[in-house]
Amino acid sequence: MTLFESQAPRPLADRLRPQTLSEVVGQDHLLAPDAPLGRMVAAGRLVSMVLWGPPGCGKTTVARLLAEQVDLEFVPLSAVFSGVADLRKVFDGARQRRVAGRGTLLFIDEIHRFNRSQQDGFLPHVEDGTVTLVGATTENPSFELNAALLSRAQVFVLNRLDEAALERLLLRAEATAGQPLPLEPDARRALKAMADGDGRFLLNLVEDLLALPASPLLDTHRLMATVQRRAPLYDKAQDGHYNLISALHKALRSSDTDAALYWLARMLTAGEDPRFVARRLVRFASEDVGLADPSALLQAVAAWETYERLGSPEGELALAQCVIYLGTAPKSNAVYRAFNAAMAAARASGSLMPPKHILNAPTNLMKTLGYGAGYRYDHDLPDGFSGQNCFPDNLERHEFYQPVERGFERDIRRRLEYWARLRRRAASTEPALSTRRAVEPRDI
Repeated sequence: MTLFESQAPRPLADRLRPQTLSEVVGQDHLLAPDAPLGRMVAAGRLVSMVLWGPPGCGKTTVARLLAEQVDLEFVPLSAVFSGVADLRKVFDGARQRRVAGRGTLLFIDEIHRFNRSQQDGFLPHVEDGTVTLVGATTENPSFELNAALLSRAQVFVLNRLDEAALERLLLRAEATAGQPLPLEPDARRALKAMADGDGRFLLNLVEDLLALPASPLLDTHRLMATVQRRAPLYDKAQDGHYNLISALHKALRSSDTDAALYWLARMLTAGEDPRFVARRLVRFASEDVGLADPSALLQAVAAWETYERLGSPEGELALAQCVIYLGTAPKSNAVYRAFNAAMAAARASGSLMPPKHILNAPTNLMKTLGYGAGYRYDHDLPDGFSGQNCFPDNLERHEFYQPVERGFERDIRRRLEYWARLRRRAASTEPALSTRRAVEPRDI
């Protein structure tokens, strides 16, 4: 750093950047002496890795300190601003340092921004040890990085900073500034909540607050009016989107209605399209409630239609009503399982013909071939049930649908058991019943 650079103003977050791994907060599960990265540092050897975590959790700092700890040249690149030419220069420099006996840690921020071909370009240099690659990403590596690259790098997950870690940052900032933050206790807690796990964002807020007079102390309301709240982490096309809809779906499935309302609110406050939520509620009503409460699907469709008519924010109340209804409804996935089983059987059995007795016979030729022969018209029978088999002749009967002992499906189960008894009785008297008339197509 030059004399002029040392005199230039530096953000608080940069001035408080940890100088040792022990100063990194919130990542002890990786950096403690008995943790994965701690053991690598103790052994003096790093493997290529991907650091996956939310913004402001310390990915860049950890990479820089790892390079220092094992005496590697730290070469940072951003995938947003770098291209193939930049990578070539880095690899050429790394080869020259390697000849001189020094290794290179290539740190690539936002590594998921490189396309597949660029990611493939790392592979030979990682494999032959020219560079130790450390990539940082806020996106799920499973979706954003090549399988070939992932097979050559370990993925380490960094946590969002919890309240204890954020409090440590506040204490450091106060010690560096030589003054406490002008906040009441409740406002201090609110400040940490506003940071939403992002240490860098927290320190940027702190820098603004330290410039205020020491008194009067700010309460929560005045704090909110003084600093900008952090926007929730949510990308409607990426991991956060799928995490929250999964949380909503599974909370509903667990009948944890209050948690489901929370996840609904999280999605809506983050800017999710309510129509997407409505579609998923309709899916849930069919998949996880089904016939345990046949009204669930009607409620879900009605909520969707209500939102379409009212829009935001009035229509969102209908979605909340639907979430409460689905969360408190009896649950059954019997329809879902039955349909999947029937699809599997249909794929496995091929193009089997229906049995002839349930085929219409509009022509004499078809009657001659036996179409409709032996068909029994259920409404003509004393129980309104013929018990005839409607599966293909060469396919054994299946019981795809097995309702649960919950909600309306309890009644359906009793009905199916009653019909099963009648079917067994009909099978035992088949010859006698087969003498009944075969009805004409108009009777069907």
